[in-house]
Amino acid sequence: MASIEKRIMGRVRAKGRWRWVCSSVDFLDFGSRASVRRALARLAERGDLHRVEPGLYYLPYFSRILNRWGGLRMEKAIEALARRDGIRIMREGGDCANGLGLTNGVAAKFIYDTDGSTRVVKISRTPIYFRHADPKVMFWAGKRSAPVAQALRWLGQYSGRNPKVVRKLRRILPDHVKEELARYSDYLPDWGAEVARQLVEPLKEAA
Repeated sequence: MASIEKRIMGRVRAKGRWRWVCSSVDFLDFGSRASVRRALARLAERGDLHRVEPGLYYLPYFSRILNRWGGLRMEKAIEALARRDGIRIMREGGDCANGLGLTNGVAAKFIYDTDGSTRVVKISRTPIYFRHADPKVMFWAGKRSAPVAQALRWLGQYSGRNPKVVRKLRRILPDHVKEELARYSDYLPDWGAEVARQLVEPLKEAA
């Protein structure tokens, strides 16, 4: 049987250079937590993996064009931290609204809602802000419609119900996301549930 280190490197390489940040919890099928941690530490000492922070690792790539190692993908490191700590996370509403083109603001900080504790964690000297959120908010974690639910909460009643916002969401959202949002609209504020219903009305009429 291959050593734990070889099996770890096999899995990491399969994910692709720079594309995945990992921790010991991602390899517990290879051995005990202690043995996996020791194997990861040895791989980092040899330079096979780069250590982001204690307990977080990734396989970097070297850019021949830039003649330097590629930088860390912060969102992947944050996902790895969430897996390691056993918490669920979602990007905060302002960032989601920006991603959907509902605002021109640019997120200056990495802010996440979580079912874990409120805290600030530094990854490569960059502060990551975790805010404990209500279970009704965290219900959306992992769902395809989560960014829309987060954006609507952030926009608030008056901006969220704006006809321009509704029209844009109708235009850009896939039908399955609109339907999911409407299906679980009880987990939105009353006005947000109304917006969700408006998004699926054209679908019902077409049917």
